Amino acid sequence: MINQHLGQKQKLKILPQQIQLLNFFHLNTLELEQRIQQEIEDNPLLEDQKNEFEPVVDKFNKDSVQDYQDWEEYGYDDIPDYKVEYGCTLHNDKLPERPITNSFDYRISVKEQYKLTTDDPKEIELAEFIIDSLNECGLMEQKLEDLAEDISFKYNRWVEAEEIETILLKVQQLEPVGIGARCIKECLLIQLYRLNTKRPDVRTAVKLLEEHFNDLHNRNMDKIKAHLQIDEEELKIVLKLIATLKMKPVCELQEGINQNIVPDFIITRTGDTIEVQLFRQRSESLNINSSWKEMAENNAKVTTDKSAVQYIKNKLQSAQWFIHAVQQREGTMMKIMKAIVELQYDYFMTGDINQLKPMILKNIAEMVGVDISTVSRITCNKYAESPFGLLLLKDLFTEGIANQKGQVISNKVIQSAIEEVIDGEDKHNPYTDQQLVKILSQKGFSVARRTVAKYREQLQIPVSHVRGLWA
Repeated sequence: MINQHLGQKQKLKILPQQIQLLNFFHLNTLELEQRIQQEIEDNPLLEDQKNEFEPVVDKFNKDSVQDYQDWEEYGYDDIPDYKVEYGCTLHNDKLPERPITNSFDYRISVKEQYKLTTDDPKEIELAEFIIDSLNECGLMEQKLEDLAEDISFKYNRWVEAEEIETILLKVQQLEPVGIGARCIKECLLIQLYRLNTKRPDVRTAVKLLEEHFNDLHNRNMDKIKAHLQIDEEELKIVLKLIATLKMKPVCELQEGINQNIVPDFIITRTGDTIEVQLFRQRSESLNINSSWKEMAENNAKVTTDKSAVQYIKNKLQSAQWFIHAVQQREGTMMKIMKAIVELQYDYFMTGDINQLKPMILKNIAEMVGVDISTVSRITCNKYAESPFGLLLLKDLFTEGIANQKGQVISNKVIQSAIEEVIDGEDKHNPYTDQQLVKILSQKGFSVARRTVAKYREQLQIPVSHVRGLWA
């Protein structure tokens, strides 16, 4: 039986164009450039004008590079052969100013090493999946059972965790030492087993890590000496040996690699004025091809092919929306960045982190008159080039804590104070978290011990007994 029911309800719908616009806000400078190039390839009505400041190539100038030359123009030219023979190379006077950096990925080297150990394609396939699952430090954080399920789903065949562990143990025999370890304890043991295990200090260090790692972490030195039956001097020798080992297998290989970051904003100081501008403004160079636009208008009046007319009409609307989206993105970025500079004026004038004021997304959203999600997307993965270095915009947003005078200060200031105190401490007798609370209280920062522990962990500074162990 068919019945009719009348009711009222509220429903929120987001247009696809709004979703695409929010995705535009999330893009950084390089990602936007790739998005523009992709749109130009897909849409014939959209074009990117050349920068008027770029030199125009004179086709009659013999020194300029030309896209095309026919045989009569090239074959009877009187340019000597030695000038065109090595045209693909760079002249010494025209070398690029910035050095060309080579990206490093330790996984490629480990995969090549593993291929030398076996010819089985299925084993190599599993090994490459395992190597790709390692984190940036070369450690295996994922459980082998979960990893076996992921591999089984990908290759459509069941793989046991025992098979994964067998391959992982073979990976751990490769370079760098400690690669594929599942924890710091295993990483240290792998390095010790590479040494001469007949040495008394190495043998004692292996036994200490295998049987008393938790006691070492908790600094129960008396218990360790009693179980291992060693004295104070022998324990110091063993601890010095452990201190020479690496906590992470790949961290030292990645040091010194330059990461070229293209900023999204340029911040300059002129006297007491701070100016903000975009690193690259793309909306001015984007426009709609006039000939295609005229063709679209004429075809709508003349041609009878409705599909062709509809295709050009859709591409025209898409190009118009794309240009508008880029313009709206740049306008919103400038408003938000100017609001951040206005709120953090003292910080941008001095570059002193102690001048950084507490600031959350809601503060900027209220100043600009946009939603919090818009501020989050604009500031996500964006950098600003300032007079005192490159800044990640997300680092400028901090929570506030009241000090003893009642003033609200940024938690970045407290983190900087904690880092400064720990840098100046006695490395053989480091401060505990409770001692750090008292020292910070003398500096005017009233914080709890758990807050100190939280900020210390965010700074990736270990606890006091671990710092004393590696002194």
